[in-house]
Amino acid sequence: MRCLNGLNEGKPSGGALACIVNSEISAVLAVMRRNVRWGVQYATDDEQMEHSLIKSFKELRKKIFSWQHQWHSVDPVVYLRPFLDVIKSDETGAPITGVALSSVYKILNLEILDLETVNVDNTLHLIVDAVTNCRFEVTDPASEEVVLMKILQVLLACMKNRASINLNNHHVCSIINTCFRIVHQASSKSELLQRISRHTMHELIRCIFSHLPDIDNKWQMLAQGSRSSPNTEVGVLAENQNFEDKQYDNGHISSESDNNKLEGVTDVLADMFEVKMGDKINEIEQGKATASSTMDPYGVPCMVEILNFLCSLLNVMENIETGPRSNPIAYDEDVPLFALGLINSAIELGGASFKNHPKLLTLIQDELFYNLMQFGLSMSPLILSTVCSIVLNLYHYLRTKLKLQLEAFISCVLLRILQSKYGATYQQQEVAMEALVDFCRQPTFVAEMFANYDSDISCSNVFEGLANLLTKSAFPVNSPLSAMNTLSLDALVALVQGMADRIGHDSTPFEESEPGLQEYYPFWTLQYENYGETHRWVPFIHRMKHIKRKLVIGVDHFNREPNEGLEFLQGLHLLPDQLDPESVAHFFRYTAGLDKDVVGDFLGSHDEFCIKVLHEFARTFNFQGLNLDTALRIFLETFKLPGESQKIMRVLEAFAESYYFQSPNIFANVDAALVMSYALIMLNTDLHNAQVKKKMREEDFIHINRSINGGNDLPREFLSELYHSIRDNEIRIVPERAAGVAVVTRGHWIGLVHRAREMAPFFVSDCECYFDYYMFAILSGPSIAAISVVFDNAEQEDVLQLCIDGFLAIAKLSASYNFGEMLNDLVVSLCKFTTLMHLSFVEESILDFGDNTKAKMATETVFTIANCYGDHIHSGWRNIVECILSLQKIGLLPAHLASNAADNLDSSPVLDQATPAEASSPASQVPATVPARKSSGLMGRFSLLLSLDKEEPAPQPTEEQLAAHRRTLKTIQNCNIDSIFAESMFLQAESLSQLVHALVLAGGRSSKGNNYLEDEDTSVFCLELLIAITLNNRDRVMLLWQTIYEHIANVVQSTVMPCALVEKAVFGLLRICQRLLPYKENLTDELLKSLQLVLKLDARVADAYCEQITQEVMHLVKANAMQIRSHMGWRTIISLLSITARHPEASEVGFETLCFIMSDGSYLLPTNYVLCLNAARQFAESRVGHVDRSLQSLDLMAGSIACLVRWFQKTEEAVDEEEAAMKMSRDILEMWMRLIQGIKKVCLDSREEVRNHAIVSLQRCLTGSDGICIPKDLWVQCFDQVILTLLDEFLETAKQNSPKEYRSVEGSMIMSLKLLSKAFLQSLQEISQSTSFCQLWLRVLSCMDNYMKMRFRGKQSEKINELVPELIKNTLLIMKSGGILVPSDPVGGDSFWQLTWLHVKNIAPSLESEVFPSEELEKLREKHVKTGCSPLPDKNVHVPPNETTA
Repeated sequence: MRCLNGLNEGKPSGGALACIVNSEISAVLAVMRRNVRWGVQYATDDEQMEHSLIKSFKELRKKIFSWQHQWHSVDPVVYLRPFLDVIKSDETGAPITGVALSSVYKILNLEILDLETVNVDNTLHLIVDAVTNCRFEVTDPASEEVVLMKILQVLLACMKNRASINLNNHHVCSIINTCFRIVHQASSKSELLQRISRHTMHELIRCIFSHLPDIDNKWQMLAQGSRSSPNTEVGVLAENQNFEDKQYDNGHISSESDNNKLEGVTDVLADMFEVKMGDKINEIEQGKATASSTMDPYGVPCMVEILNFLCSLLNVMENIETGPRSNPIAYDEDVPLFALGLINSAIELGGASFKNHPKLLTLIQDELFYNLMQFGLSMSPLILSTVCSIVLNLYHYLRTKLKLQLEAFISCVLLRILQSKYGATYQQQEVAMEALVDFCRQPTFVAEMFANYDSDISCSNVFEGLANLLTKSAFPVNSPLSAMNTLSLDALVALVQGMADRIGHDSTPFEESEPGLQEYYPFWTLQYENYGETHRWVPFIHRMKHIKRKLVIGVDHFNREPNEGLEFLQGLHLLPDQLDPESVAHFFRYTAGLDKDVVGDFLGSHDEFCIKVLHEFARTFNFQGLNLDTALRIFLETFKLPGESQKIMRVLEAFAESYYFQSPNIFANVDAALVMSYALIMLNTDLHNAQVKKKMREEDFIHINRSINGGNDLPREFLSELYHSIRDNEIRIVPERAAGVAVVTRGHWIGLVHRAREMAPFFVSDCECYFDYYMFAILSGPSIAAISVVFDNAEQEDVLQLCIDGFLAIAKLSASYNFGEMLNDLVVSLCKFTTLMHLSFVEESILDFGDNTKAKMATETVFTIANCYGDHIHSGWRNIVECILSLQKIGLLPAHLASNAADNLDSSPVLDQATPAEASSPASQVPATVPARKSSGLMGRFSLLLSLDKEEPAPQPTEEQLAAHRRTLKTIQNCNIDSIFAESMFLQAESLSQLVHALVLAGGRSSKGNNYLEDEDTSVFCLELLIAITLNNRDRVMLLWQTIYEHIANVVQSTVMPCALVEKAVFGLLRICQRLLPYKENLTDELLKSLQLVLKLDARVADAYCEQITQEVMHLVKANAMQIRSHMGWRTIISLLSITARHPEASEVGFETLCFIMSDGSYLLPTNYVLCLNAARQFAESRVGHVDRSLQSLDLMAGSIACLVRWFQKTEEAVDEEEAAMKMSRDILEMWMRLIQGIKKVCLDSREEVRNHAIVSLQRCLTGSDGICIPKDLWVQCFDQVILTLLDEFLETAKQNSPKEYRSVEGSMIMSLKLLSKAFLQSLQEISQSTSFCQLWLRVLSCMDNYMKMRFRGKQSEKINELVPELIKNTLLIMKSGGILVPSDPVGGDSFWQLTWLHVKNIAPSLESEVFPSEELEKLREKHVKTGCSPLPDKNVHVPPNETTA
């Protein structure tokens, strides 16, 4: 063999060829010597006595070595003829014939013959002729089998030779015929011969049909030839052939034997199989076939014959009696399996080329597929499996030409078998389900089923039926799962995964272009031919599906009540408002699902409208070119023929009329067609009704139909053909159904093939998701339920993984097509499998989770869906949150999950600086009264359990427990739970809101639970997640803010003791404000307003966290002071700072924050000025901390006067907005008044340093107000309410205090007096213009007088007595120089001059002479003798009651 392979690598040289041929001659002669007959003749020297066979070998031997350099020009026939003569000779025995066959095989196998070889065509023809006519004497069974095997070898080598393309159709058919005869005979031979013969047959079929794609176009045209009817295709022999047992001569291929039948098949069937092909070969040999189809290189003609022959092997169904409930395959499965295997090989190799050859295609569409339908219902699983493989190949290559055939096979074979109530065995169901799985795995299968069948009004809903079947079959009846359940799951997952894979394409699903029909239009026969324009044909299919969806409802109404059904269809605009016969006829003709009994009754009615509908209905059929019986079968397949004779006659009249006008050359008139049609109905009843005992004979049928064709007889052959057609194939007047499913009879199949020619073209999908939206709408709900049940009952990991793949595909589809409810249902279902929904908090449950593969897979899937498709999850978030909380409770989540979820924000430098305090303050500085958090994590729980009983030794976790824990942690790590919250900014608004509501609900429910520590831990965790979500969604925080704020407010207001929950609520709120204020200026007020919750804390809670709260407020202010502009915002901040003034720990931080705001007026604004003053005053009055803080507070207050001056100057410069500037000026004056009033309150502080510093600060504010235009009335108000009141209060204080305290107050009183003098002199110019100036001046003098008269223990204050006259003298001198104090007429009442000196004399009598010497006084009186002394009219001067005039 190695040597042969070496020779195969290249063509042997001339010398080598001579040696090879010589060795083969020697081999044949050597075997011939061993035979007595040949040996004797060979031994003699008498050449005349030598046999011609031996002589030819000798002559050849003499020549071969002389051709060493001329082999390329030598005709191969010359050196092959002696071998071929031996093969054909009936005188040689099996050993000699076998050697000769081996020689020929060797020459063929060495590729000595090729396309360039001389006369190669004739050579191959001679080889085939010789081998197919091989004759030999049988000496023993073994040698006979050897010869048969070598015959198979040589024939196969001929077909595999490169020059085999030159073989003609005749020789190829001869080769197939010869091989099949050997297959026939091998049934009684050894197992080896049986297998080799069948294998050779398969190889021959492969060789022949692999040539089909390469056939030249001219051979395609030649092969098409003349078309014939389906019952008279090429190769289909007449049914009345005479079958006879052909006995071959002794040694003609096989020896004489009585056992000439296929194993397991009757003699009649064996003969039929042999004669079917044999007669055709004989026909070719006798020259009956055309020369073009016989002698040309082989191609379509021989393939048609071979395929027809193979189909004939399956036609035994027609010769076996079958009933509705009988087993359609009642004989051995060997023959159909062999034939089906050959057919499958032909389909695999021919592929899509079959569609280019009408004869081959017609044979597949009709004869082959009908037999596949019949054998598909075989009780043999092996046959069914082979049939399904063939149909899958046909779908792959020829589905565009097999639209109705594929629908029939799926609906009437696969789905029927899989519905267990129809009596199929479990093995059949398993095979059928495997076939469906294969179909579902085709990328475009489901889309094509939906577009071609579910969207075609005349076809059944194949996809819906398939989806319903798969979802029901996946449900396990009893645990554990069966193979059927797993296969159904496999198909179901293949469907949804195919849809999910198409989502990534650029195409988007088309939406329905119209919600409903606005008016009727004739859509029944609409077809869309051009599938290249996607934007047009896809909406067309959607529109037809929409119509069909409504038609289904209308059909249901019609089947129950025809008239109401038609009215209902009119209401849906599926029939015209004015009902016409044509539209109703089309409704009957093209709508699937109609009750044939109801349609038959309607068409047979005597009502005039119904009769019109009947005739229109008959005109919808195309009967051209059809025999009468075929046309009648097609017609009666669409409804049930009524039983009454009158109705039958009306129906047949309409049929006959339509048939006659379409085929006028057959009958003379309509009456002839009617009579013949009625005769066929009667004949059908007579022949196939069991109650009729005496059956009508052919002669009787011909006799009773004489002279019906216009007085003439119809051709006898025509009538005979009709008789035999009815006899062999009953017209099913009552549609036959087996257990509720239509049975595909020959008559039904004829109608189907005929209807297929008029059907809309088959749409071929291009892997785009044009229809996936609608398919998923049908499939989604049942799929989730089915896969969930399988997942619940499955134990094998591969099945579980298959379910997970299905879940993920459904999730992807639900998200892509916005099926939010489906996604929620899926999440709810998966969460149940996680075992986390109602987890008991014991160590066993943790370890069980680690060992529970199903639970871990479900958990990973839930969180994968949440991460990938969270946008479309709504109510499902509740279940997801429950799972997260369960993991948190048992300590399986990362310790910093919530913080990690919020750490992806870009931090500003200020926030980065705040991080250490933020991280340390709440947790590390909580008072001891705050309960500690419980330990979390698996090892922590081990420790907790051990601590409960200290008397027992602490058990250590086992290796198994630790391994389970590691597996669990790995699962949780794969879940990426933190990503759900860290990437929540990508969630859609509705989904995000639902997630927040779920967390709020869970946190609120936990806070009301009985287990305080555990529930509080859960509430804290939920709050942490809410905070993380808020921080991550800063751009749309208002979407969530109200919900989160209410939740935090509920926590804050319901807590009366410090705890972790309120701690998290308060500091979380502060953290939110810190993070969001820099980015959301428009939300500043809303965020700061929320901080008012801190002011509502219970006193105990506020005290516990005051310092930490103040620190957070400080960080907030330092980072966001520029963003805070509103009064309300500052009021909240300052209020938080003010409450720290008297808190020992918090006051320092609070004061630092206040200094940050007020120092240099950096962040002082008109909106916060008064608030800051009040806060500073509270710090100044506070005795917490060192006295320096009070002094600094006063400095802050006094320093703020610069801001007032600056703001006032800006108002003066504002020219464009005069009204606003005036309002601002008034506000500034009000703020100035508040400033001096605030400082005045501190001036009465009991601490001397603070009191004195306050007086100095007040003086700074009064003297520093030069830049502010203070009106006279405000100055008067300042004296009345601030300065003079302060002096009065000092006076009262001095009277009530002890001498020791008095000494400290005395200095303050002196400072106050000086303050009064300076302020009076500073504002003298303004207040002197006031109408109440005189009253104010007298009050000042009265105050001075009171201080002069003040006594302590009977003694006056020396310092005050020295200071007051000086201050008055100074004031009088300035008033004199200013022209305010001038002499007046002594006659005229209580003038300003008189009142002044009246009061001054009480204080210091000598002051008048010192201020106004007598000489100067006289001059002034003369000068102003007639001028009033008061700057104001006398009538306005108010004299105190205790004073008297001169």
